[in-house]
Amino acid sequence: MLTSEERVNHKRVWRVYRDLGLSVKRTRRKRLERALRPRPMLTAPNQEWAVDFVSDVAASGRRLRIFTVVDSYTRECLALEVDTSLPSRRVTRALAEIMDRRGAPVAIRSDNGPEVSSRHYLAWCIEKRIDAVHIQPGKPTQNAYIESFNGRLRDECLNVSWFWNLFDARKKIAAWREDYNSRRPHSALRYLTPPLRRLRP
Repeated sequence: MLTSEERVNHKRVWRVYRDLGLSVKRTRRKRLERALRPRPMLTAPNQEWAVDFVSDVAASGRRLRIFTVVDSYTRECLALEVDTSLPSRRVTRALAEIMDRRGAPVAIRSDNGPEVSSRHYLAWCIEKRIDAVHIQPGKPTQNAYIESFNGRLRDECLNVSWFWNLFDARKKIAAWREDYNSRRPHSALRYLTPPLRRLRP
């Protein structure tokens, strides 16, 4: 047990600490700096893909994450990957599967989430010679195509559907994607469907 002489007087320590001019250097939190990159004029499919993530909850209370991929020129939804967790390796695997079907994009536009700013993702983009375009933090309008798509996905599918579990969610979301791509005309595409947009300039 400490005696009265061995006890530390915190006020006295602080007074001596202050009189000697001692201080602990406070490290400021580093903010991510992203330069504004002008959006290129798109003239063909696969020039730029836009990616993002959407969250929802199943009836069991289990959290669901949805990785959305859209071709910015045709507005075609290339993938809706649904799972409880989507780390960067799962993201690159989903993108590689799309590339096997239709070729690699020139660039992929995304926000600054951990899945698309990890070393694995950036190294994968360099390996595949894909330009990883990150928007400025807090500027979702710089990725407007995917934000618009995510709004439709939420309004027309997630908010009106009841997912019993992960497999039910995958089934219903895949059906909505098929309808979105194949049967639904898009006003931004002069009321064409994405497959027709791919054929017409």
